[in-house]
Amino acid sequence: MHGMLLDIENLLKLQDVDKEIRRLHDEVAELPKRVAVIEQKLAGTKAQLEKAHAAVKADEAARRKYETNISDLRGKISKYRDQSLDVKTNEQYKALLHEIQFAEKEITSNEDKILELMVNADTRDKEVKAAQVELKEEMAEIDKEKEQARQRTAEDEKLLAEARAKRDQVRTGIREDLLRHYERVSKFRGSGISEVRDQKCMACQVMLRPQTYNEVRSGKETVVCDSCQRILYFNPKEELVETKEAPHRPKRHHPKIDAPQAWYYRPEFAGDGEVFLCLTNASGQASRRVYDIHTGRLIGDILIREGDFRQAFPEDITGSTRLNGNWSEEDLDGFGAELPMVILDS
Repeated sequence: MHGMLLDIENLLKLQDVDKEIRRLHDEVAELPKRVAVIEQKLAGTKAQLEKAHAAVKADEAARRKYETNISDLRGKISKYRDQSLDVKTNEQYKALLHEIQFAEKEITSNEDKILELMVNADTRDKEVKAAQVELKEEMAEIDKEKEQARQRTAEDEKLLAEARAKRDQVRTGIREDLLRHYERVSKFRGSGISEVRDQKCMACQVMLRPQTYNEVRSGKETVVCDSCQRILYFNPKEELVETKEAPHRPKRHHPKIDAPQAWYYRPEFAGDGEVFLCLTNASGQASRRVYDIHTGRLIGDILIREGDFRQAFPEDITGSTRLNGNWSEEDLDGFGAELPMVILDS
């Protein structure tokens, strides 16, 4: 396997392992949070139970207070009645009688309050029992959650150890400079390598320059995204899938024999490998442009000869495959030293 392709394959493996490590790490960190939520709810239930107990105690204290008040008031009434036996005047007797009547009203008021507390005691008791049942259920739930969390944490820690060991192994198969770049970008962006499809980085969705796209497709050197700095790679299988799923296109017409411009494919040209040849007639002269088939870069200078290109460049046409394509001289000049993808893909 080509060294660059092997590096990309190992980087993809490394990225998959890193994703799994992050997932496991996040899961381990999330488990205590889930338990904390239940414990927080448990604290609320405990507070509710304590409040119910406090209400019962407050009612009991109030009842004792009212009973004490009644006892004191009855003592006063007994005292006032004893005093009434020794009074000398009618006014003194009326005053003592008034005190007795007031004390009797106070006794009735305290007895009513005690009766109200007795009626509420049933409600208080139900509140306490309900809080106790809820607390018991939640304590059982949190014990279960804690045990599950302990088991899951132990499993995740084991998987983490295995993933980290696998990561160390994969790292040994990657060039050191690529590894440093990957880890630096991955640290800040969560991933360090991205597929290129439809002339754009699939991670940041930014379109690539034609030259950059062609370099990625060639797979001959390391290319990084100018936008997100991720290492880029091209998957031909994805291109094949998209081609199969693409709607049917009308059949192209064959190029005309007497066309003023012709494109050719040559599997080998002057030691430069596979190339596209663009031959054009204009003003009694013929021009020839040679482009690298993988990168779209212009190879050498534009060669101009007198006459029709069929007569001017017969050695180039012989053994070449005629292609479709027709762009003006202005377009070709605008392309400069690199063909756009619209031509390479056509």
